[in-house]
Amino acid sequence: MSEETHVVTAFLRHDGEVLLLRRSDAVGTYQGCWGGVSGYAEGDPESQVETEIDEETGIGESERTLVRAGNPVRFTDEDLDRTWVVHPFLFDVTTREVTTSEEHDASEWVSPTAMFERDVVPELWPTYERVAPSVRSVTADDEHGASYLSIRALEVLRDRAATLVAEDESDADAWDELADLGRRLCRSRPSMAVLRNRVNRVLAESDGTALSVREAAIDGIHRAVTADTDAAVRAGALVSDRTVLTLSRSGTVLRAFAEGDPEEVFVAASEPGGEGVGVAEALVDDGPVTLLPDAAVAQAIVTGEVDAVVVGADTILPDGTAVNKVGTRTAAVAAAHEEVPCYVVASTDKIHTEPSVNVESSRRSAVYDGDAPLSMFNPLFDETPAHLVDAFVTERGELAPGDVDAVADELSALADWRD
Repeated sequence: MSEETHVVTAFLRHDGEVLLLRRSDAVGTYQGCWGGVSGYAEGDPESQVETEIDEETGIGESERTLVRAGNPVRFTDEDLDRTWVVHPFLFDVTTREVTTSEEHDASEWVSPTAMFERDVVPELWPTYERVAPSVRSVTADDEHGASYLSIRALEVLRDRAATLVAEDESDADAWDELADLGRRLCRSRPSMAVLRNRVNRVLAESDGTALSVREAAIDGIHRAVTADTDAAVRAGALVSDRTVLTLSRSGTVLRAFAEGDPEEVFVAASEPGGEGVGVAEALVDDGPVTLLPDAAVAQAIVTGEVDAVVVGADTILPDGTAVNKVGTRTAAVAAAHEEVPCYVVASTDKIHTEPSVNVESSRRSAVYDGDAPLSMFNPLFDETPAHLVDAFVTERGELAPGDVDAVADELSALADWRD
């Protein structure tokens, strides 16, 4: 019976790409092969993987976030007479700056699909699949914003298309499967126009083959990251040296703050869910941050504490209505009353092609878990009409509310692939 050895493998992800490391002659096995961050699981795999990331990449604890741990992959290497038990992990990281140890002689940030084209350690792709995004993970994610989830959806399409290419699936069968996957992804988060628009663009730009879907998805991820970054850079110029108020969690708004260096940030707690607490904690090292209850948002604006309201959006309707975390409309109304500008920061892919969207509700117990026969009204999102928005800050520049409809028509044409 072969010896059983437990190891950890971590995939570090940044803007849709993962870090691959080439094993040097200093290691005992699989020299010259590419892999993730790996090492022997001495004791607790969850603790050991953190140690391996520190030692093999230099990416610190504050620069990484565990996304998920997967079920172990078990396989036997007959040449080594050893059974490997690989514990997979996926981390999001905020930097690409890597300092490798002597165990590796090269490192690259690449699409995970590069695993099919390189000399990699055994079972690397099946190990990645255990932690890769899926329709289920996109559907269940209640921590991240629409832009983040749209990129995860494109990763799902990319990864499945790459698998079908590797399996040499027929074009017709591959297209049927990928088209069905695209439809399921679009249905996974029906209120998130950006997810649907970006999936539609990938399938519309492909030629009906798995290879073209894979390449269109890779390009789509790059385009999405660039669009979100460009919108954030433009918004950064608007928040520089100002006291701004925000709510909920928008990755694009957080990037805008990093670009613009506001003088102070007020962050609403953003119930239900309380995402604002994490945002405030993330910003506290960059300058003064004030966390406030949602009910105090209007008062903070009325008292003159705030120079601008800056929020993201889950969806922008063709008439310029911004659909965002509940409380956005209250902030916008108070801002308009006090003549404080209100900016919505989002890529144009967040523009909805339909005139309305269903507003999701939170669980009843978040408001009341008693026994009285009370009805509950606890929406997750609200709608802020266009006249309360001074500008939509996008990768194309600042759009007036009246400019949104033309972009909606452009995006609507991307859904023609379904016909």
